[in-house]
Amino acid sequence: MSSPAAGAVSFEIKSAQLPLVALLLRSADPAVLEQDLTGRFGSTPDFFDQDPLLIDMTGLEGATSPLEMQAVLAVLRRFRLKPVAYRGGSPAHQNAAASAGLVRADEASWVRAQNAAPPPPPPAPAAVPNTPPALVVDRPLRSGQQVYARGRDLVVLAMVNPGAEVIADGHIHVYAPLRGKAIAGALGNADARIFAQSLEAELVSIAGVYRTSDVALPDNVRGKPAQVRLHSGPDGDKLLLELIL
Repeated sequence: MSSPAAGAVSFEIKSAQLPLVALLLRSADPAVLEQDLTGRFGSTPDFFDQDPLLIDMTGLEGATSPLEMQAVLAVLRRFRLKPVAYRGGSPAHQNAAASAGLVRADEASWVRAQNAAPPPPPPAPAAVPNTPPALVVDRPLRSGQQVYARGRDLVVLAMVNPGAEVIADGHIHVYAPLRGKAIAGALGNADARIFAQSLEAELVSIAGVYRTSDVALPDNVRGKPAQVRLHSGPDGDKLLLELIL
């Protein structure tokens, strides 16, 4: 057997790591998966952008129902995900994934709490406000993308690029540069505010009162941590842009 030529220059073999989105599958029913994905991401149909996906089937171990892998893959692709690998699952589930062209990646994992005793139940509060938790977005928003936090606050952990739009019925928190449009208090909540780690917005609006980039941001807040709030005075409503110290 001949050995590879030591002087080959047409290629190199190197180790590589690919960042993947991981989906822990807990149901073998494609219809249930599609319903839950629609409930979570239906208002942002382009939330994913052909992101490579690892399907984790450890949540299906012990399940007796077959896994219609092609139907599951079709659902995921409709949400602009690109399944490329799998881990866990029963032998039947693994065979279905391998037959669909997915790569086995048992070494892939995420951090989980180990051997943690369940905490005691907290005391019931005197009154529980019927307010849904904030919608959290942890990926950059590109031009043309829109996220709407209906009936709640919106928290964005990555950049809002020019041409992107973030909307909330409550407050908007952007822990990154805000360069697109931000609309808080969309249903008229005048107490809503916009917070940005770096205020560079094309448009800011609270309860219908807005300011566009046609009027340059003041030097003391442009590109700095700042908040936007609505002020009502004898001359009417106006937006106040204030440095966060």
